[in-house]
Amino acid sequence: MFQAFLFYAFALVLIGAAVGVITARNPVHSALLLVLAFFTSSGLWIQLHAEFLAIALVLVYVGAVMVLFLFVVMMLDINLAQLRAGFWSYLPVGGVVALLLVAEMALMLLGNYAGEEALVPPLSPPGYSNTKELGRLVYTQYVYPFEIAAVILLVAIVAAIALTLRHRKTTKYQNPARQVEVRRNDRVRIVSMPAEKKGD
Repeated sequence: MFQAFLFYAFALVLIGAAVGVITARNPVHSALLLVLAFFTSSGLWIQLHAEFLAIALVLVYVGAVMVLFLFVVMMLDINLAQLRAGFWSYLPVGGVVALLLVAEMALMLLGNYAGEEALVPPLSPPGYSNTKELGRLVYTQYVYPFEIAAVILLVAIVAAIALTLRHRKTTKYQNPARQVEVRRNDRVRIVSMPAEKKGD
């Protein structure tokens, strides 16, 4: 019973955070809600006994999402002074996200002490590796969805680069083709001057 309550509670938080990511007009609010969505997804994966995926999600995405967000802010020429001016307006959203994260961690940690045996991972046979089993499934049974996801990510990366490198009138650009075509005579001119003696 407690496991079902935990699953539905995490699912509702995850859906709300995901909707907030795409509907929030403030990019900082979207980043905070994205952190909450990733963290909640890792909680659901722990309930499914996929501990490796949960840890990888927290370390890779939750740990790096703010750095990536700052990188995007720098690339999109967002007015940082305006973002800093409204710093205190982000405090309520950040506080709610922090409280939800603490509540989720408390539910996961205290769930095993509430007498719910379903939250305790089953005993694995000797030599069992969660990571090895995941790799076996990904590269055998789910190889085609894995390859399709890789192609989609590649297209997303190319699209992001294309959007970032769009031409602006206020930005200076270098043309690699013209740089390669440059010859020595175009840049260096040797001038023959007679030698001068001191005192002349």
